[in-house]
Amino acid sequence: MIEKNGIYTGTVSGYGTEGEGIIKSEGTTAFVPFCLPGEEVRFKALKTKDGGKIVYGKAEQILRPSPARVAPPCPVFGKCGGCDLQHADYEEQLAFKRGLVKTALLKIGGISADVSPAVPCVRQFRYRNKLVLPAGEGESGTVFGFYARRSHRIVPVTDCPIQAEWCKDIISAVGAFAAKYGIKGYDEEKKTGVLRRIVVREEKGKFIIALVVAKIIKADGLVSELKKRFKDFTLLLNVNRSQNNVIFSEEWHICHGDGYFEAEDCGIRFRAGANTFLQVNDDVREKLYARVAEEARGADIAVDLYSGGGMLTAMLAKSCGKAYGIEVVEEASRCADGLRDMNGLKGKMFDICGKVEEKIDEVLAEAAGKKSVVVCDPPRKGMERSVVRKLKTCGADKIIFISCNPATLARDLGLLTGALKESGGALVPATSDGVYKIVSVTPFDMFPQTKHVETLVCLERNI
Repeated sequence: MIEKNGIYTGTVSGYGTEGEGIIKSEGTTAFVPFCLPGEEVRFKALKTKDGGKIVYGKAEQILRPSPARVAPPCPVFGKCGGCDLQHADYEEQLAFKRGLVKTALLKIGGISADVSPAVPCVRQFRYRNKLVLPAGEGESGTVFGFYARRSHRIVPVTDCPIQAEWCKDIISAVGAFAAKYGIKGYDEEKKTGVLRRIVVREEKGKFIIALVVAKIIKADGLVSELKKRFKDFTLLLNVNRSQNNVIFSEEWHICHGDGYFEAEDCGIRFRAGANTFLQVNDDVREKLYARVAEEARGADIAVDLYSGGGMLTAMLAKSCGKAYGIEVVEEASRCADGLRDMNGLKGKMFDICGKVEEKIDEVLAEAAGKKSVVVCDPPRKGMERSVVRKLKTCGADKIIFISCNPATLARDLGLLTGALKESGGALVPATSDGVYKIVSVTPFDMFPQTKHVETLVCLERNI
């Protein structure tokens, strides 16, 4: 039996859901990060559970490396909690993500489905258009970085290889401003300091830069620093006095620019603010949304649940008779209204602000008796159980599901397809024919170098 702090050797037989290697040794299943299938690994047991049957370990030495192993380009890979797979070549990453989706559907949803090969990203690095960077107080002053795995300890960085090239310029500008004006990073434990986070969104060279602070500060000096590096930007202060981990408060101040930007993507002109949801990868977003619009083409009514800033709703309005979007974030819903007007979609695109579970009935009533499609792009937690129940009886010809979490995707699909049923508040396996059947499952690699995957599932109503 494996014991805590012991050193052991084993061969990696496969992947865990977090992208870690699975090693079966001495009656124990060990989960060891940064290992690849087929590798012989010497590892240390850091934590045990279930009487030692489950072990969480740390790789001490790769004794026999996989042909798929590569040298990670990031100097803090393994320390920072952002990336999981920089040690694997890209083909191996895509294979892992395809397998992750297939396994989740089977083990969680009870669904045996063909899963297409993952759609790759053109750029495996420098692909992110959004940056959320915590700030803190280090030994030599204010530091910026990403949290270490399963902690809020900041790993300082001056750049990040999966972020766009402008990442280092943002860190440089805010760092120079903080040093010059004595702006200290926020200490979560002591509740001292001012600067909590930098949040940046970029589209086609236009930037929204938000500084999250514990109290209001003068930001003229930061505007000057940013002007040295960026041409088209708006700077916002978000004053967040709370002691929780919510990124933004409701208190906003515009320090420079209009407070939003306007851009064009996927043939849609749009306006976005700091809190507007947009997919973080332009290349894969374009491929994903084009596929959704094509699948929905020809419907009389398209319903877009969890619709964010309205880009996909607008694309659906162009490919269908009408499109209705439901979004709970007020800023995003306002941006969707502006997008509708900018693209000449009045009378074809309708934006409803509110919770999906509270607004879905009125929207589905508009689709009743018409050729319709429902598009669902929920947050990581998946859809509310009440929403799934309503979708089962909505009568839509197609349901198109976009998910960034294979586990909650499998759960929701299990209910929609009849592979799962509710029993006493729990979900149990079922064998009945569901109202909807799966036509295709396609992973999209929205997040190279990480364990995360975006998945598109197309369902049709059983006749």
